[in-house]
Amino acid sequence: MKIAIYSQNYKSKEESLGILFNYLLEQKANVFIEDQFYRLIDKHFDFKKNYKEFGTFQTLDNSFELLISIGGDGTILRAITYVSDLAIPIIGINTGRLGFLATIQNNQIESALDSIYEGDYKISERSLLSIETNPKNKDLIQLNFALNEIAVSRKNTTSMITVNTHLNGEYLTSYWADGLIVSSPTGSTGYSLSCGGPVISPDAKSFVITPIAPHNLSARPLVIPDDTEIQLKVEGREDFYLISLDSRIATLHNTTIVTIKKAAFKIKMVELHTESFIDTLRKKLLWGEDKRN
Repeated sequence: MKIAIYSQNYKSKEESLGILFNYLLEQKANVFIEDQFYRLIDKHFDFKKNYKEFGTFQTLDNSFELLISIGGDGTILRAITYVSDLAIPIIGINTGRLGFLATIQNNQIESALDSIYEGDYKISERSLLSIETNPKNKDLIQLNFALNEIAVSRKNTTSMITVNTHLNGEYLTSYWADGLIVSSPTGSTGYSLSCGGPVISPDAKSFVITPIAPHNLSARPLVIPDDTEIQLKVEGREDFYLISLDSRIATLHNTTIVTIKKAAFKIKMVELHTESFIDTLRKKLLWGEDKRN
């Protein structure tokens, strides 16, 4: 099996990496580690002695059969920029708090990979959001998609912005707020949820529009079909505002028109038969209650 491994840093990952690398070595897997991450961990692991057959990658192609992300949900959001439309299945090893995407704990790594090698798993296809801007922005041409959300927000000001919103060419409203989030079902448990948005099952064919700290007292999160084309035009005291695609941020001028719609491809997340979204949701909510007590 040809496997890609990705992470953003080494912190709190030594145990996970040791278990993972030794397992893949025993399986004689064809392993490639993302180049920058390889450089971070090279001084901690004797690759030349123990993992000399492991390679590195800067880009991926469709010859890869699996990508293993090590970290949290944010690491997976970064990993999808490598996977893009290649349809490579992704599984996440969680090295921090419980996540909705990265769900495999250290004591489950070997059993989870056993299941994958045996074909005992399912694929959860996740819809993405895509963006177009007029005029075009160089930072939003190649990586013009997001798994969780696309959000506009104020920049360099404490004043609110006005986000004029059209759905399929029809005027909806003008949100007077700190910003506006357009979320996928996967992203409904992220930024949107913290701003009062609903939790949506990953297989729902819906998007959510959630205002950030709205001044319009009647403004509420809105669930819309995922075949809706959303057009945004921002007004404010400043000439520029921020737009974020998951964790990637760009600056746009107020004259820019933003169009958001469902991307033409999906991301494939590996799910074991022993887990489900409902189970993860239940654990996440209980974990949150435990942390507050």
